Amino acid sequence: MSTAFAAYVSDSLKSELFTLIDVGCSGGIDPVWRVFGPRLRAVAFDASLDECERLAREETHADIKYIGGFVGLSPDHPFARRAAGKPLFTVNPIFRTSAWRTLQLRKARLEAASLEEKLRDNLWSLTKLADPEKPVVVPDVLKELGWSDVDLLKIDIDGPDYQVLNSFDGQFDDLGLLAARLEVNFYGGTDDTEHVFHNTDRFMRDRGFELLGLDVRTYAMAALPSPFAITSPAQTVTGRPVQADALYARDPASPQQRAMGDAMPAEKMAKLAAIFSIWQQPDAAAELLLAYPDKLGTVIDVQNGLEMLARQTQGEVEPALSYAEYIASYEADTPAFYPPPPEPPPPPPPPRTLGRRLRAALQSFRNPDNVVLGDE
Repeated sequence: MSTAFAAYVSDSLKSELFTLIDVGCSGGIDPVWRVFGPRLRAVAFDASLDECERLAREETHADIKYIGGFVGLSPDHPFARRAAGKPLFTVNPIFRTSAWRTLQLRKARLEAASLEEKLRDNLWSLTKLADPEKPVVVPDVLKELGWSDVDLLKIDIDGPDYQVLNSFDGQFDDLGLLAARLEVNFYGGTDDTEHVFHNTDRFMRDRGFELLGLDVRTYAMAALPSPFAITSPAQTVTGRPVQADALYARDPASPQQRAMGDAMPAEKMAKLAAIFSIWQQPDAAAELLLAYPDKLGTVIDVQNGLEMLARQTQGEVEPALSYAEYIASYEADTPAFYPPPPEPPPPPPPPRTLGRRLRAALQSFRNPDNVVLGDE
């Protein structure tokens, strides 16, 4: 994963911090965001008190905080009242999967395992937990911290994710939220309070965010397991799509969001371009640089930014083309933008004549083990 462009943006910031909210921080915040160095500030939440205590002990960044607690909604929130008594999600196939079966096979051993082993297998429920009757409301915590500006929101708590998302309803614009990474479910029913992809997608689109990516995770049924895709019993190489990380972001280069983009501060927009790049979408970052060159030019050298993004797009290719050369190659419709053509099939063997058939029969008679012999 390339972070060169994001590092360039970080080094160019003069007044802005990069603010991350991580709900479900088991294992720590994604290291990629540490590219912002001293410009990074984050508050991270997890229901496992053991894990939050461990992360706090090992944290070296002075502006990253960990808070143990079950994150949720206040009971008087309109969404909480509407969802009261309803399940978080329905028709969950997880209990039929090979991942669940493996965890059951390991359960006795893992109950006495180390904290690291439990968290590696996502068994946070076997660690010391916060009081579920005292939910932590993230927007309230932000107010207590005095944080009025947020760049990135991540929610992944295997449960009331959609309720937590609704706790921010009406606040994204005031916070200046640029992007969100949200775990979504591909199973469930049709109730508008369920934690299911179509509800999350509608919620985010209604608030001016576009879907940029889906990192889909498939799970095989225990009836015929598939190899696991990672080193712990979770998603598998084949199987049905069960969950995904959905990437949402503002899209100021879109004509429909131009007014929002015109009003967005320059350093804020530069951070959005950095998010695009980190999410392996340098094309979206380049589009932003080209749509707002004057604004972004007050923060970074736009041409230098385009060169870095072109280099990221080309990956390990050496020598890399400049941005202008790369665009010219595309405009010329060169073969470089297409997969190589398939290899032509081998020519058919020549038809066998009577003589060839007789020689083949004689060779088979003399050489029953099919050792290749020369022509006689």
